[in-house]
Amino acid sequence: MILIIKYKRTNMAVRKRDFQFSSLGKLVMILCLSLSVPSSVHSKCLKNPVIFVFGDSNSDTGGFSFGLGFIFGPPHGRNLNQPSGRLCDGRLIIDFLCDSLNTNYLTPYLESLGPNFSNGVNFAICGAATLPRYTPFQLGVQMLQFSRFRSLSSQLISKGYKNLVSEEDFKNALYIFDIGQNDLVGAFGYLSYQQVLEKIPSFIAEIRFAIWSIYQQGGKNFWVHNTGPLGCLPQSLATTAKNASAFDEYGCIQSLNNAANAFDIQLSALCEILRSEMKNATIVYVDIYNIKLDLIVNSAKYGFENPFMACCGYGGMPYNFNPNIRCSQTSANVCNQGSQYVSWDGVHYTEAANSNFAWKILSTNYSTPRIKFDFFCN
Repeated sequence: MILIIKYKRTNMAVRKRDFQFSSLGKLVMILCLSLSVPSSVHSKCLKNPVIFVFGDSNSDTGGFSFGLGFIFGPPHGRNLNQPSGRLCDGRLIIDFLCDSLNTNYLTPYLESLGPNFSNGVNFAICGAATLPRYTPFQLGVQMLQFSRFRSLSSQLISKGYKNLVSEEDFKNALYIFDIGQNDLVGAFGYLSYQQVLEKIPSFIAEIRFAIWSIYQQGGKNFWVHNTGPLGCLPQSLATTAKNASAFDEYGCIQSLNNAANAFDIQLSALCEILRSEMKNATIVYVDIYNIKLDLIVNSAKYGFENPFMACCGYGGMPYNFNPNIRCSQTSANVCNQGSQYVSWDGVHYTEAANSNFAWKILSTNYSTPRIKFDFFCN
């Protein structure tokens, strides 16, 4: 199978790609999973899809770079042939989800040069967490940014401004939440395992506050990702003091994964409660934890190698991660075939892994309820 990618760019933002496929024989499942979202899950929305994203670096398409003027230099973005503000060699999960709707990639809220917000806004920022509230660029600040964006949009539209979101679109938009990983990882830096568990309800409370805030402003469609298996990240494996009993059956740090599971259980329960409290709202809970764990545990099945080793880092086997030598530093080494690696830099995932995750999300097999991603624009 030959994959031809044509790029369309607007100023500094990386925009949507057009894909053309030429088959040289039977399609191989591994290529479908690692290179693109399969055409079978692409949809044609009956109305303009509008998406708002709140989260951390797992969804940040340039907010950190535009906000602080900091460029994630090469080899970040190498599959896009330019720095893209993403901590990845290419696209993130949210990019593939936008591909599935045939819509442009989301413009970061902090993009000041020629922004186009007609299909939504990305408020996600690298390093963001739920707490402490109102500390840049935590979830509370992202909510304040959203409220300001909404209040000004109608005023600007009435004055003839283009590329903004209408009042009706705010009501019908999809609001995606993907946050919590940094809260857990940060808490482990100064708290015991039991103390981390005791803090989880405060993280969940912030997410509840954010969802309720949007609901009270008319939003009714919510898409909530839980957090992934933190104990399987090369960063965790390389930097956490451990003995044989610290590992789980998959070779991951058991305490980190247990904490992630505890967070996810409470987040799932929150979604159940909100479904009963929010009239006419749709809340989809997506099990990102098992989506990611499946790829790590069954990496060979999907055509990946070294699921615990960073493609870009320092130190070589077994994890290629050194906290003092990061991916963009000149002394770091980078693999030739990112498509064979699950982890990009020890913390974030490769484009190939993100494609796999998006494919599973779009299958609805990991969603509660099992609602398709395009439900809100059809």
